[in-house]
Amino acid sequence: MKSTENHEPGDATAIEAEAMAWLAEREEGFAPGRAAAFEAWRRRDPRHAASVAELEQVLAQLDGLEERRAEVNAHFNRVSPPPPPGRDTPALAPTPGPNVRWWRPVLWSGLAAALVLGAFLGFRALPSAPGPETRYATTTAGYERARLADGSTLELNTASAARVQFTLAERRVELESGEAHFEVAHDTARPFVVSAGGVAVRAVGTAFNVRFVSGAVEVTVTEGKVAVERVNPNALSAGPTLIAANQRLALPLVPAAAPAPVIEPLAAADVRAVLAWQRRVADFSDTPLAEVTARFNRHNTLQLLITDPTLGARRIGAIFALDDVEAFVRLLERDGIIRAERQGDTIQLHAP
Repeated sequence: MKSTENHEPGDATAIEAEAMAWLAEREEGFAPGRAAAFEAWRRRDPRHAASVAELEQVLAQLDGLEERRAEVNAHFNRVSPPPPPGRDTPALAPTPGPNVRWWRPVLWSGLAAALVLGAFLGFRALPSAPGPETRYATTTAGYERARLADGSTLELNTASAARVQFTLAERRVELESGEAHFEVAHDTARPFVVSAGGVAVRAVGTAFNVRFVSGAVEVTVTEGKVAVERVNPNALSAGPTLIAANQRLALPLVPAAAPAPVIEPLAAADVRAVLAWQRRVADFSDTPLAEVTARFNRHNTLQLLITDPTLGARRIGAIFALDDVEAFVRLLERDGIIRAERQGDTIQLHAP
């Protein structure tokens, strides 16, 4: 989890200035090695990535107003951008011409100037205009960890899908299916909202897990706090419910007439169990073999089939890597628990 400490206002101003300079240099064409330097700077701090993303969205919107270029250029003075870090020669002020992007003077005036431009042109939709949407999905044997544009982290469990779309006012994710864990970069100006099955989870800087389970949406907070609320217009709601770290709340997909959310406190071991899928290992203790093989089957295309119900009821205990089904079968064979027969994408487990 990235730090959520408060920073001085001057830090944000300096970061924005550096982001502006980097984007100007990228527009003119990076010299050898500068693209890698820019990427390293962007990844160094989630605030860097967030500033670049915000500026790119502003510029994408302004790009659509080319027919107003004369009016815009008359409204703003051209100024020289600050040099990006590590560059010896200061950038020259752009000169009007066919190869100069018309919105560049707006960039150097900062986000405040962009907002003034919006008022000047009556373009009030600018701050909330959506950026491009990105979809992430995993198979029944898959797992994905993605770094989002604002520095937040998205992790998807098996058979899961999510759509991500950011605006200048909000960061929004729709969990379509399965389970996901989020580590949210701190940004009080842009709340991070995850919607799933008519339930919305709202956070600023925190870490939490969301999954569809047994006809419900389950939210587990591992760091910070989140507000959970129904967004289905046909569902009754008493307002948002605040959930803190080491707490869990499950809201039915089809709520009762008088929903009464119950927050469940979790011990440290319970939280680790909720997030065990991230480690791709499972700790089984006196667990029926049928249940263990079912866990493996959810994580692998190579499927295990128990041919004897008595064998399925046999209890075992160990820590297994869920993505290494072959090692699991070899261990059972070595201990004389099963006899394995391999047929294509299936391994039949027989009594020894």
